[in-house]
Amino acid sequence: MPARKSAPEQIDAVQAIALLKATSSPIHRAGLARYGISDTHALGVPMRDIQALGKRIGRQHALAQPLWDSGIYEARLLVAFIADPAQLTVTQMDRWCRQFDNWAVCDTLCLHLFDRSPQAWSRVSAWARKRNEFEKRAAFALLAGLAVHDRSTADAPFLDGLALVDAAADDARNFVSKGVSWALRAIGHRNAVLHAEATALAKRLAASDDATRRWIGKDALRDLGRPLVRAKVAKATKGRAKKV
Repeated sequence: MPARKSAPEQIDAVQAIALLKATSSPIHRAGLARYGISDTHALGVPMRDIQALGKRIGRQHALAQPLWDSGIYEARLLVAFIADPAQLTVTQMDRWCRQFDNWAVCDTLCLHLFDRSPQAWSRVSAWARKRNEFEKRAAFALLAGLAVHDRSTADAPFLDGLALVDAAADDARNFVSKGVSWALRAIGHRNAVLHAEATALAKRLAASDDATRRWIGKDALRDLGRPLVRAKVAKATKGRAKKV
């Protein structure tokens, strides 16, 4: 008989933070600056330990808000692994997004929590209109996450996503432009139709007089033209054809 899964460990925010502190390291905390992350509110816990704790705790949505409110960097990362995407509200997602202050929390929540929410697609278009750097990055990190993890959505929303990429491709801010490139490349990995559309957009961007648009286009073209990516696209397209 298969082993029975253990029940989630019922703990509160104080206990969860204590468990984070138990795996913290001053060396790891000091190293955060190399990745552009302030250590002001950080404990110094490696991501693997945060993920392991998240697996141990399981999805306990009521624990997410007090962890977030602690302001501790690793506690906010832990939220991605213990909040329940099915229980997320637009208000909660918007509030957390407004409070993003580094790329790591932004990307971790978008790729491990938000992209599993029924509200995800509505947040892509809403956040793409934001002015704050990390809110806007969140739109494209979330779009990239959906491109990787959402296997059931048809091409149309991703084609709309390419239009958002085009509209944002002149934003020269570092975390936005990298997020836009990431979303463009991720969409192009899904299947042959989207690969062709993403490649066409990348070529237009690469020919632009605007330096940021040109960088995004060339960055995407280097990736989308790789043999490994083309093979991945062909395999995905063949697999989709068998399901039709």
